[in-house]
Amino acid sequence: MIGSAPASGRGSATLAAMRKLLVVPSVLLGAALAAAASASETSDALAKQALTLAEQGRLDAATAQRVAGDPLTPWIDYATLHRNLDSVDAGSVRAFLDRNPGQVAASLLRDEWLGLLAQRHDWKTFRAFRSDDESPKLRCADLAARLDAGPPDARWIDAAMTLWNGGQTQPADCDGVFAWLAGQGKLSADARWQRIDAAAADVNTAVMRSAASGLPSEQAAQALAYARFIDAPSDAAASWPRNDRSRRMISVGLAKLARRDPGGAQARLERLQPTMGLNETDRGRVQYAIALWTVASYSPGSAQRLAAVPASAYDPKLHEWQVREALARGDDATALKAIVAMDPAQRNDPRWQYFEARLRERNGDAKGADALYRQAARTATYGGFLAADRLKQPYAICPLEVTASASERAKVAATPALVRALELYRIERPGWAEKEWKQALAGFDDHQRQVAVLLANQMGWYDRATFGLGKTADGQPAPDELRLYTLRFPLDYADTVREQARRNGIDPAWVAAEIRAESAWNPRARSGADARGLMQLLVGVGQHMARTLGVAWSGGDTLYQARPNIAMGSAYLRQMLDRFGGRTYLAIGAYNAGAGKVAAWMGQRGSLDPDLWIETVPYQETREYIMRVLAFSVIYDWRFGGKATPLSERLLGRIVPDSGKRGFTCPPPAPTPSTPVRNVAPTASSTAASKAASAPADTTP
Repeated sequence: MIGSAPASGRGSATLAAMRKLLVVPSVLLGAALAAAASASETSDALAKQALTLAEQGRLDAATAQRVAGDPLTPWIDYATLHRNLDSVDAGSVRAFLDRNPGQVAASLLRDEWLGLLAQRHDWKTFRAFRSDDESPKLRCADLAARLDAGPPDARWIDAAMTLWNGGQTQPADCDGVFAWLAGQGKLSADARWQRIDAAAADVNTAVMRSAASGLPSEQAAQALAYARFIDAPSDAAASWPRNDRSRRMISVGLAKLARRDPGGAQARLERLQPTMGLNETDRGRVQYAIALWTVASYSPGSAQRLAAVPASAYDPKLHEWQVREALARGDDATALKAIVAMDPAQRNDPRWQYFEARLRERNGDAKGADALYRQAARTATYGGFLAADRLKQPYAICPLEVTASASERAKVAATPALVRALELYRIERPGWAEKEWKQALAGFDDHQRQVAVLLANQMGWYDRATFGLGKTADGQPAPDELRLYTLRFPLDYADTVREQARRNGIDPAWVAAEIRAESAWNPRARSGADARGLMQLLVGVGQHMARTLGVAWSGGDTLYQARPNIAMGSAYLRQMLDRFGGRTYLAIGAYNAGAGKVAAWMGQRGSLDPDLWIETVPYQETREYIMRVLAFSVIYDWRFGGKATPLSERLLGRIVPDSGKRGFTCPPPAPTPSTPVRNVAPTASSTAASKAASAPADTTP
């Protein structure tokens, strides 16, 4: 069994795990590890150099010879061919594919090669490299290549009609395919209307117009009118044929309009409904969109528009918004009614169990509230932790650890795709590493997948636990895997986290939780908004914080250095905390959405209790981010090896003495047992009941 003690610094988890797995005297083990690490670093450096040279077209024979046999040789060869793809001959591509059958690098180059051949309309060569299982982006090119070879068969026609009927925009390579279908009379009026209907469902008016071009003139005019309405609804729809298609087009167009102008959509619906008579489904689609985009801004009339939506049109999202809208108005009765109206799976989520209990408690139903709090408090979730605070009881943590023999670990570690994935990650090629990782996992059973995550974790590729646990190999939920807390909540640079938290007078568990939520402990993380590093700081913010703190700044890449990033991020958290009067939940929201947004939301609903205010945050990302960071902070209290600051106190920024902190416990088995995980063992800190308790996903650990 792998030990569960939290790591105290970078690399300690790897050493602890290996010491338990290998019965070797510690001195010899240290020497072996040092030698292995040195050899690995040398090999990685050489492979990284060779890849860079290959991409630059400067890979010399001597370097190529030195790197021959390295697991990344296929990627080095790929880089050379990719750079020169315009001038590469088919024989070189074929030789590369034959040397690396089934490998990710080969699949990637083959797709690029086929794409180039399609651009050249070199269909003969394309056919020599094609397969019967082309990627979606190459399906049109594949059909065009097969059409070039001669009259197509029934299978070809079926494949072409499938693309036609889908309603999506297709690449230019399909133009000739669709032209052939039209020339052979395969695109009847009914077939064109099928594509128009499918395109309307996707709100793709360009495809609607294209498909209409082959219809009889009167039908084409009507199809174009439908497309115009979806783009810009008007009262002209009142003169349309009174049939199901017209009503459906009105529904699609008004639902689209509601996103930017709910009031305008409501007015149009009221004018068109008496004439066109939309049925409940079509009317519900419009009323749903009107209500959603009204309540998402807490605009006047939200409650009335929510009430107007037919029950058949409600989904989990709208049920949640009905709760939030009522909470924002202080209407507990309506909020409680909205929770009760949820389907059982949603209502029994710990988050909604907690809020139902809160509302019942406020309404004087102490017994009903207590029962719900007790159900929620059995879970290691945001709602569960808040429920435990109401009950003043310990937090439910039932940790598990992956167990694997040395031979099991060695077998997984030797998998070629995993070997390549880990080496690519080490040399900072995350995109390729993820592709190889995905291929490796495709060949693993659930236990092997867990071991692969363990191996990645021990070399610092921590986000593999975030993305690789929680579902079985066939995509089914694996709730027990959510209890692999040591893997899912790493604690790298622990000394730096503690030191920067101390310097800034903030909670180290909060800093660790922010890192987990922001980057999953990937120091090279970079967002679409160009936020960088462990704590995902924007370059401008990082530069300002570096100047304020006296941290050496050498440009935006400074943010990829873990320790400076933690220093700047922790200081920025302190700034947000000070700006919002020491209230942690507001500082967390500001870290995600910006201080201006949080100030505006406080101006609108600042009188609400903190837990209710968090639930009414209009941005889903920020709302769930606040909940996630708060829940993660409890797990990191556990990882740091102590008791937890009560969540209800932490979100207010209160300092709690040890006597007021929460302990951790593993509750008895739940009434509904979870699916066991093979070869997963409870940690020393859990009880025998841990095999039966689960950690639902929620917005949670």
